Amino acid sequence: MAGFGASDLSAAFVEHRARLLDLVRRRLNPVLRKRFDPEDVLSAAYENAARRLDYFSAREDVPVYFKFRTVLLQTLVDLERRHLAAGARDAYREVGPEDSERPAEFAADITSPASRVDRDERHALLRRAVAALSESDRQVIVLRHFDGLGNGECAAILGIEPKAASIRHVRALERLQKKLTELSCFRKGAPRGDG
Repeated sequence: MAGFGASDLSAAFVEHRARLLDLVRRRLNPVLRKRFDPEDVLSAAYENAARRLDYFSAREDVPVYFKFRTVLLQTLVDLERRHLAAGARDAYREVGPEDSERPAEFAADITSPASRVDRDERHALLRRAVAALSESDRQVIVLRHFDGLGNGECAAILGIEPKAASIRHVRALERLQKKLTELSCFRKGAPRGDG
């Protein structure tokens, strides 16, 4: 990908635009949805990517989708820092008309502190296990389970045949399961803290 220029970036963006937009829709904090349309977030991510052409030229072994994904997730983090952690007008206090009609739904979404700690510990464990996988295993796990892409889309991004993507996915899941077993409470017979 040496010499990756603005026209290459534009062509790659068009190719992956729908996937990236879907990722924004799933990852955008619900509070920020009151302020930003997913299309605006995607545009901001593209602008950030255009300023980082050197990043897109590096590491030819990493599919360009993952580079866009990284820039997009960084853009989302920056938006959250600026609008949710800032001392300016509190985005959490903004209530739209659709919010006032669903109080029972809000109450049902409240997580107990113990449940939240348990969930956070499991998420941390999963992140450690995924980080311990090889690059190719991580890529297929991220595409299929974190980005919610189907086997065909996964194969297209990785530049392999759908059957090969399916085999890679199954093998990556087996290795992930092994890592989880090595790292944790997923070990057979290990106490889970339920009692």
